[in-house]
Amino acid sequence: MAQNKFEPAKDIPNLEGKVILVTGGNAGIGKATIRAIALHDPARIYLCARRRSAAETAAAELRAESQYNRIDVLDLDLASLESIKKCAAEFNEKENRLDVLFLNAGVASTAPALTQEGYEFQFGVNHVGHALLTQLLMPKMLQTRRADPKADVRIVATASNAAFAPFLPKGGLVLNAMREPNAYSPISLYAHSKLANVLFIRKISQMYPDISAIAAHPGVVKSDIWGKGAGGLFSMLYRPVVWATWVNIDQGAKSQLWCATAPLGGATGVKTGQYYQPVGKIRMLKGAAADQKLADELWKWTTNELASHDGNGWPAV
Repeated sequence: MAQNKFEPAKDIPNLEGKVILVTGGNAGIGKATIRAIALHDPARIYLCARRRSAAETAAAELRAESQYNRIDVLDLDLASLESIKKCAAEFNEKENRLDVLFLNAGVASTAPALTQEGYEFQFGVNHVGHALLTQLLMPKMLQTRRADPKADVRIVATASNAAFAPFLPKGGLVLNAMREPNAYSPISLYAHSKLANVLFIRKISQMYPDISAIAAHPGVVKSDIWGKGAGGLFSMLYRPVVWATWVNIDQGAKSQLWCATAPLGGATGVKTGQYYQPVGKIRMLKGAAADQKLADELWKWTTNELASHDGNGWPAV
């Protein structure tokens, strides 16, 4: 499948009436994603970020650039399940629909640490936090579909080719080590969290067939995420590759923008449960990423963990 020619300014259709939420929208490809979709007149865009001051600054810049004023800020710290609950509750109180959920925020190769609830930091932010947010917003997405059976509801997760990397932990998933901050190297733990993203999207597509769930690799993007690495092997071997092959954030956002707005189905359209490389090119899953048993294991583990923190559970279809 050849790469699609995709220019957001002309190829994204009118988004009138759609409500869109972007995690990590204050910087990098999250900010670029909001910049692009603001030009197509959605009903409202929610910019979610951990630091309120940075989020408000980014929102003001985006409003001024686009002359689109319906960008609202929500506080969201993906390393805190309580913060995620508050964010989802605020959104659910304000809105009666959700059309596109961008699970965009993330961290890469950070120093060993734990989230507030004691999960390995990269896995906690990149997977557990986004899983809880998805669970809490799923009733709103299902409501959107029930109110309008023709509604095009999508979840787009920012993934990475690290999900297929040779430095994944042996066996792919090591869920029993996800309360240990340094069980593996930072780059292996990053790959582990990105594998979880791919498996989670695949399982969501199976559990909720009326909602399109897609994983998008942005390419190697020169953004703030690479400035927060833990050093060591990552710094010596991988970071030089990043700087040598990078694309800018607007180019990097194209992959998830295509997944969120291109027509569904057909020979060249968006297909739920798939993993896309830039732009609109399916990468066939293999290894741990193609293992249905691992997808089922991750879903069960995640569901149980969220329930232990008073999650609402996954709603019925």
